[in-house]
Amino acid sequence: MFDLSTFTPWSLFTDFGIISILILIAKFLRVKIKIIQKLFIPPSLIAGLLGLGLGPNGAGWLPLSGNLGTYSAVFIALVFAALPFSSPSMPFKQVVKKLGPIWSFAQMGMLLQWGIMGLFGFFVLKLIWPGLNDAFGIMLPTGFYGGHGTAAAIGTAFEGLGWDEAKSLGMTTATVGIISAIIGGLLILKVAARKKYTSFITDFDNLPDELRDGLVPNEKREPIGMATTNSISIDSLTFHLALVFAAALGGYMLSKGVKMAYPRLDLPIFSCAFVVGLLIKKFMDLVKASDYVCIKTTSRLSSLFTDLLVACGVASIQLGVVVKYALPLIVIIVAGILLTFFITFYIGKKLLPSYWFERSLFAWGWWSGTMAMGIALLRIVDPQFKSRTMEDYAISYLPIAPVEILLITFVPILFASGNGLWLSIGCVVIGAAVLAAGFAMKGKNR
Repeated sequence: MFDLSTFTPWSLFTDFGIISILILIAKFLRVKIKIIQKLFIPPSLIAGLLGLGLGPNGAGWLPLSGNLGTYSAVFIALVFAALPFSSPSMPFKQVVKKLGPIWSFAQMGMLLQWGIMGLFGFFVLKLIWPGLNDAFGIMLPTGFYGGHGTAAAIGTAFEGLGWDEAKSLGMTTATVGIISAIIGGLLILKVAARKKYTSFITDFDNLPDELRDGLVPNEKREPIGMATTNSISIDSLTFHLALVFAAALGGYMLSKGVKMAYPRLDLPIFSCAFVVGLLIKKFMDLVKASDYVCIKTTSRLSSLFTDLLVACGVASIQLGVVVKYALPLIVIIVAGILLTFFITFYIGKKLLPSYWFERSLFAWGWWSGTMAMGIALLRIVDPQFKSRTMEDYAISYLPIAPVEILLITFVPILFASGNGLWLSIGCVVIGAAVLAAGFAMKGKNR
């Protein structure tokens, strides 16, 4: 019935059919099993774990093809292609003036996680296990700060540069990161509540049911977007989907074109897709067509691709790679958890001007898991979003996004060319400078 020897369009159809069934099963488990609700484990992650355990990398019961890892690379290109159409514009100076310390905190957290864990890999891991790849240490921020999307992007880039195990390692740290984000976050929150660090309601019993089981009641449902085109010509969803796919395809062609012109320069497709998306968005601004792009719709499309990316990415993990590197993986995960805890809560308490715990808890969920985990934790500690944490982080992230994309783009290239140590040192130095600037801006705002 299922021919796995050759890949055809029906293989693609079968893969997505199976992944869709697993997501539905995972959603049912989230609704019915209390422990899954309490841990806020996303159905996409559960589906990926089911695919990993039952698919060709596990028991072999599900006839999934060997292309799940490739799907992850495609989905991350689509996610990045959607970003320019999903974010409002704001000048960098305005962000720094309004949210200087928060911007500094978020930028510093990213740079220090990449830099310190890169140095940890060089001076600790390779001292114990000399045969490890120089980039092994950055597999922690690849999965923790970056999440499954970055793991797919960097893993794919390293595959092209000769390190085929990177994607499985990144997907593993991303999966552990999500679990540690929510379990660790709940434990931290309980301790903080006893010490009176929290500013709002923290009683878990008062948490709305829709956050636990993920089912939104009728009176709380919101539209996921606005129809900006008449379906008599083109459906609005088709229009937005076409924009995202056009940007992603443009990124693919740009990456391949650069590779043909300069064989030693291998630009990641997702980075090129982001650039092409920016160009399309700029052109639409010039011709006054941007009003017909619904930010909510493109954001929902990005979430759709992310869910599929997580499910396919986790299911594609090579368990043999995880077993092979089990001990160094455990070491970097423990070190990464301790580092992230220090950055988010110790530095956050000293740097953030108001609602430091709520903002730090959100950062913990984001920097060790995903932004969705940060939002889930924030909804517990600040159910009515009175701290304005999400709005402030969203605005302050605008100048951070280009830095993150540059890191994801050039980290594999620099490590593969033997310059990973200098990159790690640079991240630490710049991160420290940003932190100092944040304290200076906090002092001026008093």
